[in-house]
Amino acid sequence: MSLGQRVSSDHQLTRLLQIGIVLEEVVESRAAHHLESLPEAEREAIDEEVRELLAEAAEESAEHRQRLEALVDELEAETVSYEEINTLVDARYGPPEDTDGVLYDQLCNEETAYKFYDDLIAAIEASETDFSVDRERVLDTLEAIRAEETEGVEAVTDIMERRA
Repeated sequence: MSLGQRVSSDHQLTRLLQIGIVLEEVVESRAAHHLESLPEAEREAIDEEVRELLAEAAEESAEHRQRLEALVDELEAETVSYEEINTLVDARYGPPEDTDGVLYDQLCNEETAYKFYDDLIAAIEASETDFSVDRERVLDTLEAIRAEETEGVEAVTDIMERRA
């Protein structure tokens, strides 16, 4: 389903929320593994600000995932476990080569998440469907997550600009 369309059923809403969960699991896994995947010399060169950024990103994504899972639970559907996604991320994505690669990857993750939530909010707002979960609660949750993704983009951008 394209997010350019309206969300017209509980089934579509569930699938889109599940996509958000997987997106958050990928972001969480990548942020958690960036440091350990760098060559030792690069890992030692990472400053505390970048370490904190990655730790906060992993923690924030875990929180977002839990909030989305709560909505999916209300829709009486299943989600893919973090462990399954983590295994796929480890197998699929190569490690960044340096600090700039870590920051660029994190910026892409934050921007992708922001765009997904922005489009999902617009698709729900364009819909006149009565969902089995409270529409305002869904929108409030998604808007809060989108705002946090905006802050994440700004935090990564600030660090990148200071390092340039």
